[in-house]
Amino acid sequence: MIRAFLFLSVAFLSAIPGYAQSRTSGELSRRVLERRAIEAINWGMPAVNYDVMLQAMIGSAKGRPNQVLYWSGLPGWRNQTLTPNPDVIYAMPFFNTTDVGPMVLEIPPADGGSITGTIMDGWQSALEDVGPAGVDKGKGGKYLILPPGYEGAIPEGYIALPSMTYQGYALLRSNPESASEADVAKAVAYARRVRFYPLSLAGTEPRTIFVDAMDVVFDATIPYDIRFFESLNRIVQAEPWLSRDKVMIDMLKSIGIEKGKPFEPDAATREVLNSAAGEARQWLDERHESGFPRFYDRHQWTIPASPELAKTFATFYEAPNVYSVDGRGLFGTYAFSSIKHRGVGQFYLMSTKDGDGHALDGGRSYRLRVPANVPVRLYWSAALYDRATHAPIRHAKVVSRSSLSLGLQKNSDGSVDIYFGPVAPKGKEGNWAPTSSAGRFEVIFRFFGPEKSLLDKTWVLPDIEKVN
Repeated sequence: MIRAFLFLSVAFLSAIPGYAQSRTSGELSRRVLERRAIEAINWGMPAVNYDVMLQAMIGSAKGRPNQVLYWSGLPGWRNQTLTPNPDVIYAMPFFNTTDVGPMVLEIPPADGGSITGTIMDGWQSALEDVGPAGVDKGKGGKYLILPPGYEGAIPEGYIALPSMTYQGYALLRSNPESASEADVAKAVAYARRVRFYPLSLAGTEPRTIFVDAMDVVFDATIPYDIRFFESLNRIVQAEPWLSRDKVMIDMLKSIGIEKGKPFEPDAATREVLNSAAGEARQWLDERHESGFPRFYDRHQWTIPASPELAKTFATFYEAPNVYSVDGRGLFGTYAFSSIKHRGVGQFYLMSTKDGDGHALDGGRSYRLRVPANVPVRLYWSAALYDRATHAPIRHAKVVSRSSLSLGLQKNSDGSVDIYFGPVAPKGKEGNWAPTSSAGRFEVIFRFFGPEKSLLDKTWVLPDIEKVN
């Protein structure tokens, strides 16, 4: 069917007077299929990003929708999500309102802990932020996630969040006061105060089911092969078409994804889709190196989101004359959460290069000198990721260093030297995060509770520099 569609397209073009057929019908058909597959990847990235996390929850952690995935300790390399924060306790409620109707997510008041987080739909569009930096302002609240087109009454005392999709999730970070065993346990206990249940069970003391992913390899990296399209097909089958996206209906149909029909590409089509996925990955990877604005004029640190995307995070990627498909497509290759209110609860900087502009090489040694008085109300963190997957470096014993790290050495002026490399500098093991000599890496520096001197750039984070 796919071949017939493409063959007719080529035949039609060939019949146009003056049309010069420089390629055979088969060659042109393949090129059209590849191009449409690449655009499908760019467009569908955030939904696939969500789906691969859901599949990892179901397959690896043995959980189900409408349960809370969480880590019962600080996550290490086994948390193979995209650039996760290794210095917090993660709790991720996955919702599906298709059969159960509205879902309630209760965020506890910030009386024994602190949660930073966002509730998102299946396209990773921010419905609302929660916690002290969110709409409840740390007082806690009952967030009511509504299915598409919901017209029922909203009970008093709930914060209503209409969703354009039946599926979605929340990314909640319970912030420990330090990396000590006692403080981590306290943050875990606070995260488990979250409640998650169908509205239909409100008033019956419904049980919240927590699924621990601490000891499993939770692989939610993006698959750049036929699995990407299988994931995208699951989304198309489960969710309504949004008006803004209906231009994609025929484009997806031409690569074999059509609502109400199975996705069953033949061997030749699978080969083309696999090839297109590889080409899309290369295109996205090149944009990852060049597509972000520098935060400082003379340093390599960038803001890890395109300006257009940053402006539309809060408005479902849309503005009157903007729909930032390219920006969100790139963002979904290396991150798994949007935010509603930018720069309030957290602020990120990213670097893939040293101060000389060279790629960060896992086989070399580097130092990052963090100046004193980092402008944060909570903590700062420097975390490492595999440049190829944007997930923590596999089998690394330590994946970050932060102001919460135990045994972190400070210099006499209050600054802190963080070391990255395959071997720890002698006497600096507590300030070192290991790299893999097998490839490149990238660093994300997080500011939780950012303050004015960061945003107005009177406090400056220096570049990562090579050391002998």
